[in-house]
Amino acid sequence: MSLFHLVYASSATEPFSREHLLALLEISRRNNAKVDITGMLLYRDGNFMQVLEGEEAAVRGVHVKIARDPRHRGLLTLLEGPIESRSFAGWRMGFRELNRRELESNPGYTEFLNDDWLSPKMTENPGRAMRLLETFRQSMR
Repeated sequence: MSLFHLVYASSATEPFSREHLLALLEISRRNNAKVDITGMLLYRDGNFMQVLEGEEAAVRGVHVKIARDPRHRGLLTLLEGPIESRSFAGWRMGFRELNRRELESNPGYTEFLNDDWLSPKMTENPGRAMRLLETFRQSMR
């Protein structure tokens, strides 16, 4: 089986409460397990960034569902393609909600983390999105 990953960013049509986020994660994790998808979701100030990993057809299928979800707008694919191995193996959907204080406590990453995830800075260098997600994967061990 060849592996594939896709990283996207989007904005919520309305801000998600903590309870709403947890419900979304519960459903996502259950659905991802059914099709062997792993990944991570970041949420900050009404914006999402997510990486999905798995078989290409499964990843694209989940991405299509997300694109059709009326709770999202401005969905932008930042990075996609084949991968040698999973970066988020064993994580049906890792999650991190970012707040301003947490961002400011990471001086080496402050400017990077404060960038608008849908901005040209991110879209012109999609590897930045994957580095952001991997930084939080490492901090959650």
